[in-house]
Amino acid sequence: MNAADPTLTEEIVFSSQDSIILGFDIGGTGMRAAPVDCQTGLLAGDAFRLPTPNPSDPEPIFEQIQIMIDHFSWRGAIGCGFPATVKGGVVRFLGNLSQKWIGVPILAELQRMTTSQVTVINDADSAALAEMHFGAGRKRNNDRDGTVLLITLGTSIGTAVFTDGHLLPHTEFGHIEIDGKIAERWAATVERERKGLSWEEWGRQVDRFLQKMELLLSPDLIIVGGGVSAAWEKFFPYLKLRAEVLPATMGNDAGIVGASLAAKIGFRP
Repeated sequence: MNAADPTLTEEIVFSSQDSIILGFDIGGTGMRAAPVDCQTGLLAGDAFRLPTPNPSDPEPIFEQIQIMIDHFSWRGAIGCGFPATVKGGVVRFLGNLSQKWIGVPILAELQRMTTSQVTVINDADSAALAEMHFGAGRKRNNDRDGTVLLITLGTSIGTAVFTDGHLLPHTEFGHIEIDGKIAERWAATVERERKGLSWEEWGRQVDRFLQKMELLLSPDLIIVGGGVSAAWEKFFPYLKLRAEVLPATMGNDAGIVGASLAAKIGFRP
């Protein structure tokens, strides 16, 4: 497998000394980090959490990341899941953090904070890597079987697409307009909570979004992640799709695990 290819169709074998990587999951409200065993997809130590600074400007977030690196006294490789489109190591498009991040060379800045290898990946792509290698998408990934759409439902909608085990990075389908309205503004989990929608009402709105995705992508499997995936029985009955639909299984650790795995395979979208 090409080290620059984000394909995870082959089983990856690591030696014991190089399988542990520190993963970061940077979110709009919280930041988590933990060492990950990339052979098993399990955390190799307790996760350390800090709140995301408000305002979420670059300098205070870099300061928090440095605190987290120091907490683990880390000297090895680092993978960072970040809620933005990062191309060529530079932040290009941003969702929930301060717009001051646009144009920031995040990879170079993080590299200056450590002498080790650093990888930065979009947070939805990061969670998707974990699900495809260790979670609900593992069989299709290993079999190189069809198109898989992964969505994360939370304060926004994150998306990732795999075809025959190959990741198409930086998809932002949560921002697609349906009937003149941006999808994540009525189908994200936060909208159900904010508007007090019933599971049926919200489930039908999620179905509306996924029906559009099915029309555009013809996925064979749709994996639904985010914290709400633990309550999948409450809204899956309202999803009327041709594709197989499964809840994500990696839980809150998906972003950390995927970021570590991205660093292990040398992910460079």
